[in-house]
Amino acid sequence: MPDSKFSKVQLRSDLRQRRQALSPAQQHLAAEGLTVSIAALPGWPGSQRIALYLPADGEIGTGPLAELARSQDKRLYLPVIEEDQHLSFAAWQTGASLLSNRYGIPEPPTGAELCPVAGLDIIFMPVVGWDLAGGRLGMGGGFYDRTLSGVAGPLLVGLAHDFQQVDSIPQEDWDISLNFIATETALHCCQGRVEPAGT
Repeated sequence: MPDSKFSKVQLRSDLRQRRQALSPAQQHLAAEGLTVSIAALPGWPGSQRIALYLPADGEIGTGPLAELARSQDKRLYLPVIEEDQHLSFAAWQTGASLLSNRYGIPEPPTGAELCPVAGLDIIFMPVVGWDLAGGRLGMGGGFYDRTLSGVAGPLLVGLAHDFQQVDSIPQEDWDISLNFIATETALHCCQGRVEPAGT
């Protein structure tokens, strides 16, 4: 049986290289296409509190998605990495100044309004690799897995490029599965997780 840790390391390296190789034009088209997929997401019309991320390392862009959400008067939140390696979600106001964290990722400033994780309607997560069972390969920090352990309520949606799909993501006991994966061409309902009631 292959070592899952080694498999994840190799898979993560390969997929990160592929997405880093995308041109700005390809990334722009992918980000635009993503909004079409999200419009078909169950629960999107009635959602009010949305967690997004700001892309880094070739992650699929969220700019057009943020614009769509704001045009529909949804409230946006960005992840903030806390000292205990969990995430909190702070309000992202239009035009607000953001501060870079220790990884160089912009976050809302200290004092921004926080939303409890269980109070979010949808959490959009960056993905390095994904499978149709809802398996998600992240960057390896485990921030989302720690934060979402035991949490019920939010719809969990991975955002990724089509080419980041693999047959199967090696899973550990603590890995959080996704409800949906949205790409530039499609919305995939994952088989490994039951949709929350009301979506």
